[in-house]
Amino acid sequence: MLRKKTGGASAIRSRSILSQVGEKKVDRRGFLRGSGLAVGGLAALATVGGRVAPAAAQAAAQGRVEIVKSVCTHCSVGCTVLAEVENGVWTGQEPAWDSPFNLGAHCAKGAAVREHAHGERRLKYPMKLEGGEWKRVSWEQAIDEIGDQMLSIREESGPDSVYWLGSAKHNNEQAYLYRKFAAYWGTNNIDHQARICHSTTVAGVANTWGYGAMTNSYNDIHNSRAIFIIGGNPAEAHPVSLLHVLRAKEQNNAPLIVCDPRFTRTAAHADEYVRFRPGSDVALIWGILWHIFENGWEDKEFIRTRVWGMDQIKEEVARWTPEETERVTGVPGSQLERVARTMANNRPGTVIWCMGGTQHTNGNNNTRAYCVLQLALGNMGTSGGGTNIFRGHDNVQGATDLGVLADTLPGYYGLAPGSWAHWARVWEEDLDWLKGRFDVMEGAGTDGADRLMMNERGIPVSRWIDGVLEDREALQQPDNTRAMVLWGHAPNSQTRLPEMKTAMEKLDLLVVVDPYPTVSAILHDRTDGAYLLPACTQFETYGSVTASNRSLQWRETVVEPLFESRPDHNIMAMFARKFGFDDKFFRNIEVVETDRGPEPKIEDITREFNRGMWTIGYTGQSPERMRLHMANQHTFDRTTLRANGGPADGDYYGMPWPCWGTPEMNHPGTANLYDMSLPVSKGGLTFRARFGVERDGDNLLAEGVYSQGSEIQDGYPEFTMQMLQDLGWDADLTAEERASIERVAGYVREGTAEVGEQSQQGPYPSDWQPKIGGVNWKTDLSGGIQRVAIAHECAPFGNAKARAVVWTFPDPVPTHREPLYSNRRDLVADYPTYDDKTFWRVPTMYASIQQNDFSQDYPIILTSGRLVEYEGGGDETRSNPWLAELQQDMFVEINPRTANNIGIRDGAQVWVEGPEGGKVKVMAMLTERVAEGVAFMPFHFGGHFQGEDWRHKYPAGADPYVLGESCNTAQTYGYDSVTQMQETKATLCKITAA
Repeated sequence: MLRKKTGGASAIRSRSILSQVGEKKVDRRGFLRGSGLAVGGLAALATVGGRVAPAAAQAAAQGRVEIVKSVCTHCSVGCTVLAEVENGVWTGQEPAWDSPFNLGAHCAKGAAVREHAHGERRLKYPMKLEGGEWKRVSWEQAIDEIGDQMLSIREESGPDSVYWLGSAKHNNEQAYLYRKFAAYWGTNNIDHQARICHSTTVAGVANTWGYGAMTNSYNDIHNSRAIFIIGGNPAEAHPVSLLHVLRAKEQNNAPLIVCDPRFTRTAAHADEYVRFRPGSDVALIWGILWHIFENGWEDKEFIRTRVWGMDQIKEEVARWTPEETERVTGVPGSQLERVARTMANNRPGTVIWCMGGTQHTNGNNNTRAYCVLQLALGNMGTSGGGTNIFRGHDNVQGATDLGVLADTLPGYYGLAPGSWAHWARVWEEDLDWLKGRFDVMEGAGTDGADRLMMNERGIPVSRWIDGVLEDREALQQPDNTRAMVLWGHAPNSQTRLPEMKTAMEKLDLLVVVDPYPTVSAILHDRTDGAYLLPACTQFETYGSVTASNRSLQWRETVVEPLFESRPDHNIMAMFARKFGFDDKFFRNIEVVETDRGPEPKIEDITREFNRGMWTIGYTGQSPERMRLHMANQHTFDRTTLRANGGPADGDYYGMPWPCWGTPEMNHPGTANLYDMSLPVSKGGLTFRARFGVERDGDNLLAEGVYSQGSEIQDGYPEFTMQMLQDLGWDADLTAEERASIERVAGYVREGTAEVGEQSQQGPYPSDWQPKIGGVNWKTDLSGGIQRVAIAHECAPFGNAKARAVVWTFPDPVPTHREPLYSNRRDLVADYPTYDDKTFWRVPTMYASIQQNDFSQDYPIILTSGRLVEYEGGGDETRSNPWLAELQQDMFVEINPRTANNIGIRDGAQVWVEGPEGGKVKVMAMLTERVAEGVAFMPFHFGGHFQGEDWRHKYPAGADPYVLGESCNTAQTYGYDSVTQMQETKATLCKITAA
């Protein structure tokens, strides 16, 4: 399997400890002995037959070494990788000193990405499960057989019976193409990893001030005077980000406050560590705000001019006295008073959160509470402030923006008829043809109307197993899910794995597209009807990727696809051709025939989404501008991210969205959202007018404040053509822009209700007039409305107040609710969960679970999180020898007092069992990192299932070096009340000796 390369023939005999992984278990000390690193350094190599040879001149590289810039494929910091390529072979790598993000640093994962591309454990060719054995097949056979089965399912059960699960690992162009592909197939049953990591962030944040993304940047943390981290562990999950946090801590003497149930490596750097009970985030934040409001520390003027609904927040916060807060969270009031005072005295401060805050049944309440804290302190729209939401995958932000979601089209346009009409115009597609691709459930809608599946949210990835297992009558779609495509997704990152196993076995067809086989290959006991298709890594293709701070970076191809792997967009093109819509699908995208099949041109895909994504400003970042930024990273300031001279002078690095208008407009991007101290043309912004202009008679627009240079010196609604006409600014439009707006608007015949589209042969007769007033900044394909608004230094989306109360959510004011599986029955009575309901097409349980007391048999709170060595489901990183060496055991962290009470010793094998019957066999790690009565497990492992080693089920040579139980086998049911985010941070378990 794996051999140490010592430079001589003896290397064959110097077998790494990992080469024995399939034969026996080896502890860390044994690994060090076997690798020759235990004692004596180089001298130890002699004991295993190794030798060190001096460098010889003839060994020097004969060919030219090319340096290719790419971006790390792990977390969302966006670190630049300098790949050293010789004769088409990737021979070495370095971190980029010029990158303003990683500043010459890599974490363990980033430093090992070359092995990700060159790894021996990759899936090397298409495979088919036949008679219980994985057999090699050709690409042509695989596409034909999969396509035939899908078309048959479509004919029998409708397009919604095939689920297209996408990826946070696709580049932006592939993500966009995948969402478009699902539209042409005729389904909204498409989703990706963001559903189970930050969907509650997007919903909560977007519904507070307009956009659902990180507001500032890692670099802007340099300007923070206080740093508040809750439910996040950047030191392990996004290690390079800690460089920026520690810079603020050191140069500003900024206090670092870390709130987490577990004492993490991030908490080790904290000035103030707040340990609180899992699942009590809202109570904790309201407990801090109680002190802020009690002492009058809130920013009253900011609230008056830029916030709506804070009075209702104050009413709720008044209930969270120090005594009640401590009863619910376990945190003394004196500590929270100290935290509140620290935040009030050190402004601007930033709030950072990750999945510890999002993965709860009331995750949307948590994220909105974090936002309200910043609004109360006046920390929004300012450098050093904001909500810095660290994303977990290299392009989970981009894939979300590009619409790989069950509830929207690219750019968060939603699924309303007007949204489909917009994208049909972008695609130059016949809207009626698109409608015909989708199913209609006759009489299944409200009041007996037809349910148009084109306008219905799909089943989210968190619930795909219920699309398979639920009775058809319980689903709000024509039939059950019968085929599942897992395209770049780790299934062990999801909860309820025993039920997922059953669902995988019940499917007619299971297709996995990934550079590695993932746990999808072995979780089930299928004997046929499963395919593995080898996608290449992102280092073997090119395109753009969006970092957590909304900056777009351009990757170049490091090496050509290895083995028989193919780029994701090639594979999509092969399926489009099989399904017969490739000509329509690629009408504006050049497709080149290659020896690996049809290859769509990436730059054409970029330009196509540039033509449509006006809502969030993915329109100004052309391939040429992105490449210019990558080539001139050294010209960008390391804190402001703004280019200081050079060919990109004035731009913010990566043109963080919104980058308004067309590329020719040359907008610099927006480094810090909602910062009114800058003109909109230079990256300034207001809060978005997304929720109307008034509520219950109250004004929802900003009062007397506006971005620098704005010609409208007060609040204002979003821009429409009618608004331009009313202001007299429509004269600023060019003739081409006006003609484009008229084409979008269509025409109406005077004196009638008859509506027509723009004639292709010429203008309509004189009694037809364009209905242009309704065209707005989001649907104007020319960008003219945006250009004119910004020429007058106005934000195209308006100037409104942030809303602290979201009246469209189950809890308009964020409310503490106990987890479904809570061991505090006294709190369940006081803070119950929701009633059961059906939404996102599936029935969802709340009260029917929480009404049962599981705490006597399952008394320990179970939570989960990340390790620095591994990422996501871990298939790639556990297949990387450099990382696999570092962490070879799956484990559970248990407080020593808890362990002593149940008779568990450090290093012993234990069973961790959840109340739904799932259980895992892991190693016990006794540590004070977790509190008494709390247990923690990492979620990166797979390959073992409820005590059984399933290494033999992987295709030969494609099994990761390190296997282990998936913690989500023991995790339980529970979904957010708005987004169906899974609950992984606050359930119950019991632990017993194995």
